[in-house]
Amino acid sequence: MAQQEHVRVAVIGTGFGGLGAAVRLRREGITDFVVLERADSVGGTWRDNSYPGCACDVPSHLYSFSFAPNPDWPRTFSGQEHIRAYLERVADTFGLRPHIRLNHEVKLMSWDRENLYWVIESAGGTTLRADVVISATGPLSDPKMPDIPGLDSFPGKVFHSARWDHDYDLTGKRVAMVGTGASAIQIVPAIQPRTAKLTLFQRTPPWVMPRMDRTISKAERALHRAIPATGTARRGLLWGIRELQVGAFTKHPDQLGLVEKLAKANMARAIKDPVLRAKLTPDYRIGCKRILLSSTYYPALAQPNVDVVASGLSEIRGSTVVAADGSEAEVDAIIFGTGFHVTDMPIAERVVGEEGITLAETWKDGMNSLRGATAAGFPNWMTIIGPNTGLGNSSMILMIESQLNYMADYLRQLNVLGGRAALGARSAAVTAWNDRVQERMKRTVWNTGGCTSWYLDAEGRNTTVWPGTTGEFRRQTRTVDLAEYDVIRATGTPGAAGGVRAGEAGRLTGSGLVPEQPGRGEREAVAAGDAVAEEAAR
Repeated sequence: MAQQEHVRVAVIGTGFGGLGAAVRLRREGITDFVVLERADSVGGTWRDNSYPGCACDVPSHLYSFSFAPNPDWPRTFSGQEHIRAYLERVADTFGLRPHIRLNHEVKLMSWDRENLYWVIESAGGTTLRADVVISATGPLSDPKMPDIPGLDSFPGKVFHSARWDHDYDLTGKRVAMVGTGASAIQIVPAIQPRTAKLTLFQRTPPWVMPRMDRTISKAERALHRAIPATGTARRGLLWGIRELQVGAFTKHPDQLGLVEKLAKANMARAIKDPVLRAKLTPDYRIGCKRILLSSTYYPALAQPNVDVVASGLSEIRGSTVVAADGSEAEVDAIIFGTGFHVTDMPIAERVVGEEGITLAETWKDGMNSLRGATAAGFPNWMTIIGPNTGLGNSSMILMIESQLNYMADYLRQLNVLGGRAALGARSAAVTAWNDRVQERMKRTVWNTGGCTSWYLDAEGRNTTVWPGTTGEFRRQTRTVDLAEYDVIRATGTPGAAGGVRAGEAGRLTGSGLVPEQPGRGEREAVAAGDAVAEEAAR
């Protein structure tokens, strides 16, 4: 990548959000963009998480782009290898490879308020200028490792579930598994048969429902290939069922009592020991934490080589791991399934806005944004899967596609404005949006269910989950309301390098503008993809 290269759009990350943004840019006729990826391949969290048993807890036909249906999912709940292969195919089918820059970790993004563009410094000393930045690093990118006294001196093997060491053989080893989240309940059944002893440190027991997974038959796959509408109908049914469940999570948590009874019955079928069953029974409302799906977790815990410690890991003395309740175990390896930096995303420390402060500083009292996308003080910067866009029961791909609609209209509005211009979210609009979200959050199960979860930040605010249906979010993000933005103008003459040497930037309030609404315009044909893809903006 040439020094001081200038592009219209820079996308950060090649997971679902980043690749989806790249596809949408091409379908909007924008080809002057790059996608920066810190790793050596695409895939995001489905590249990084390759632990044994890794799979999605959302049905396959719903956990894929509507504009890139896959009739050949092998299972109803696909494994990590199948999802990663799907993302590789998306990159190939839609001609994204020429835009992707691998091994380009972003070190710093700084807004140039005079010239109205972002200066992006990446690994290796490369500098790039971009009019617009789409940050799609995702909340499940950076593993969170707890600060355990004595961990540095542990003589055995230590790794996080998202950084699995495939060269280390767990056969015959004494293993400590720390955490009982979505990763742990997949790892435990996968490694239990080959470990000599598996000690599970459980700070809080999860609610676990059966995972109705099965092989998708050849006949089903052939039908979806021959008649694509059948795959679309299957996806629609899966979506509709989950939309109907939202009310219980967001308005009537008391209705979840029946689901708790089903979860307890699921446990009772596999766990006969009343002492162990008591350890595994949550004391909070189901749904307060993400409901986990597994048909093998409880049977694995009932095996004689598994010990469940109903306490968190508090100290390590040599090869001895010590729980908060004082119990001890000798282990050869420690695996942390302790989640990610979700409410304190490290990328926020690398984004410097128009006032010279970082996004992390702006969000020090809690993440907040306008419609989960833009932040006050950071013009022409947008995040995919931003604050309060997470889901507790459905597919994040639905939310991503909604945000891609918003991104597309954002770029159209900039094109209408013409010249060197930027859109900056107004502080009042950001505050108003987040006040509404937090007011609705008060009665949800995530705030009233009696648990502490990764949905909450250090102040106890839920800055992660969307308190409504995916359909509602789609309507709220269909178009950009210019009344929620300041329009920032730069005046000047073209510089020697083809940029704009700006004078003093002028501002116009969004409410004072009535721009002509653009049509869809002429689309650029995308190699191999457009012939089979649905309209991305539908």
